[in-house]
Amino acid sequence: MFAKDVYVRRRQTLIGSMKAQGASGIALFLGNVESPAQYRDNCYKFRQDSNWLYYFGIDEPRYAAVLDLDSGEETVFADDVEIDDIIWMGPMPSVASVADGVGVAHSAPYGALGDAVASARNLGRKVHFLPASRYYNALKLGELLGVNPYETFSKGKAGCPAASLEMVRAVVQMRLVKEDIEIAELDHACTLGQQMHTVARQGIRIGVKEQEIVGAMEALTLAKGWGVSFATILTQHGEIFHCHSHEALIEPGKLLVIDAGLETNGHYASDFTRTYPTGGKFTARQRDIYQLVYECNEHAFSITRPGIAYLDVHLSVARRMLEGLKDLGLVCGDLDAMVEQGIAGLFMPHGLGHNMGLDVHDMEDLGENLVGYGPGQQRSAQLGLGSLRMARPLVPGNVVTDEPGIYFIPALIEQWKKEGTDKGFVNYGKLASYYDFGGIRLEDDVLITEGGARRLGSDRLPIAPDDVEAAMAADKG
Repeated sequence: MFAKDVYVRRRQTLIGSMKAQGASGIALFLGNVESPAQYRDNCYKFRQDSNWLYYFGIDEPRYAAVLDLDSGEETVFADDVEIDDIIWMGPMPSVASVADGVGVAHSAPYGALGDAVASARNLGRKVHFLPASRYYNALKLGELLGVNPYETFSKGKAGCPAASLEMVRAVVQMRLVKEDIEIAELDHACTLGQQMHTVARQGIRIGVKEQEIVGAMEALTLAKGWGVSFATILTQHGEIFHCHSHEALIEPGKLLVIDAGLETNGHYASDFTRTYPTGGKFTARQRDIYQLVYECNEHAFSITRPGIAYLDVHLSVARRMLEGLKDLGLVCGDLDAMVEQGIAGLFMPHGLGHNMGLDVHDMEDLGENLVGYGPGQQRSAQLGLGSLRMARPLVPGNVVTDEPGIYFIPALIEQWKKEGTDKGFVNYGKLASYYDFGGIRLEDDVLITEGGARRLGSDRLPIAPDDVEAAMAADKG
């Protein structure tokens, strides 16, 4: 939790931003509640709602709040503990003292939230809310506002029509630009994330079960932070983006993709990806593709700066990637035409990167298009470019990932071949020999600064192919 004045200032800025858009009424915030794993008293590990953390910082379950946009009055709703709670959990501070600790003068029992919202609605005042990310909050919003709970979730990338557009816009505007205290927390998350990945790399041995490597790296996240920032991806099938199965033994001659991050105790995320040759040395073919992905990662960073749209960084990387693939004989034709036709999407069906902060994919529960696309920008329908989560012109304080990749996905290649999607640019004859290759992704976390950009964390993970091989050799002693 940050200092009291941080949360006071953030809420005042939020109210001011919403009022500047013509909003009036009340802004409703719902914190998360505990979620039973099997039964009420055995719950999943509690993780607070990120928007609640940003504006109130209270990392306890079953809290809510109302901000009155017209009077400026703020009220936190939660229940003081009773003797049964004290027996099991020990003494706890009063709700009033917790609220005062974040600069809120008024508090009330959780059950009074319904009366406060009903009173506003009866007076014809608008109740502003953010899209729900969990089912309890969706049900609670349905109860409080008389709406279908399923209508309180974002509809894919477009956001939630029932939620307050003024509130979403104001939150996005604020959270996209990280404050110095957040940047320090993100640097800490990235330093620990780099340590996490180092543990993983050191555990790569032929015959070791993938699960053992995952267990060692995730142990560090619990010893030094809150845990993982998302479900760990560690796989010898890099062509499967979200492969969470860790049952295989490390085999010789494979590529191991490790995409994983750590969340600090303050709930800020890191997100790194490295790809390793399982035996410590790249084959000639692996090195060719790896070198190209490495150059794409470096190229993206070299042009990332204030004023450039991340959409344009993605497109520039796509051109550099196609240039390299053309040199390898996997594609042919005019580079500009290939970029325009989206041919890079066959090899990189995802976007170059996403926002990162309190969420590893920051604020995407509010609607990807509202978060990652600015005025006048439209999401592309092309494979790859259409999955770009951050397209906005960059400003100092943005934090984005730089994660190009090249993947050989047999089913996708066969579909393009059958349908002629490549428009003659792809050399399917040569590409057939890559069906057993897998994939490579290389990812760093990047802060946009006044003068350009810098990578977050204290010690960048080895990434150049020679450096990767040298690090793996040193790991084996």
